[in-house]
Amino acid sequence: MKFLLVGAGLSGAVIGRELANAGHQCRIIDSRDHIAGNCHTSRDEATGVMMHIYGPHIFHTDDETVWDYVNSFATFMPFQNRVKSTTQGAVYSLPINLLTINQFFNKTMRPDEARKFISQQADLTIEDPQSFEEQALRFVGRPLYEAFFKGYTEKQWGCSPTELPAAILKRLPVRFNYDDNYFFHRFQGMPRDGYTAMIEAILDHPNITVELETPYNASMADDADHVFWSGPLDGYYDYKLGRLGYRTLDFERFDYQGDYQGCAVMNYGDPEVPYTRITEHKHFSPWESTEASVCYREFSRLAEPGDTPYYPIRLVEEKALLEDYQALAEAESKVTFVGRLGTYRYLDMDVTIGEALETAKKFLNEAA
Repeated sequence: MKFLLVGAGLSGAVIGRELANAGHQCRIIDSRDHIAGNCHTSRDEATGVMMHIYGPHIFHTDDETVWDYVNSFATFMPFQNRVKSTTQGAVYSLPINLLTINQFFNKTMRPDEARKFISQQADLTIEDPQSFEEQALRFVGRPLYEAFFKGYTEKQWGCSPTELPAAILKRLPVRFNYDDNYFFHRFQGMPRDGYTAMIEAILDHPNITVELETPYNASMADDADHVFWSGPLDGYYDYKLGRLGYRTLDFERFDYQGDYQGCAVMNYGDPEVPYTRITEHKHFSPWESTEASVCYREFSRLAEPGDTPYYPIRLVEEKALLEDYQALAEAESKVTFVGRLGTYRYLDMDVTIGEALETAKKFLNEAA
């Protein structure tokens, strides 16, 4: 069979490779001038730093099948994301842990004491949190919420946390030990040579052709038995029902000789600081050594036509519009919508790869 895969990111590459391994011909197109989508990495010529061009991507998963899969195409180096936050004139470690609590409240509590103390801070009158703010107040109380969540969330989402659903803050945002590893998954790491090299290896198959700077044209589907679409769901239909909402990021680069902030990610919780965080990219490759450093200030805003979409808003209006587009998508027989943009969901890389493997497996089983 002949397949057309729109998008040379994780979804397109993984599905294409699985179909190619089964003997099918795969044409993968991408409107950008590079593969790997938003996890594209590139070596900075001036400094030698491995850059995460569209912001940091840290691989973490509990799915051993996915972990084995990515390790079959790249050498992964150990990496744990240890985020810091500058707020109210001090630097703290995130996620909120026992060190954060003791430092913030100027105490020396043990885990049980801290758990009791935070329960006293929490607003237990909120029995069924409906908003992001209520969820945070229910679990950590107002002082920690205002220091670490309120201002940051307002900048990230462009609205009050009272307007955001509680589901955005899914897990209890506090640890009662000194564990400051941002993620809790069993497998964590970074591809030694970057994500683009990993995806290049996935795409390295005689049954796969890749065409960059090639926007999708509906006539392309005429030559394919099936299309896998990883672009924006509403974009497939030329936005005829309206545009789904996305947040996008603007990056302000600055270079530094030496070590600028001593960590890969520094959040800024104060609302008067216009950016959400500063990332220092050489710290994403701690096995390398460069004197020069490249940093980015990140600014979040509503995506406009032509911007790179990063994460779906999925508030009330978007959910209603999404249902209309999903109805159109479900009626398609020759198109499968995949990935973060194609399904309008926030997906981590491991989930994206796992779903891509399942999608290919299901399609091959049904086609057999």
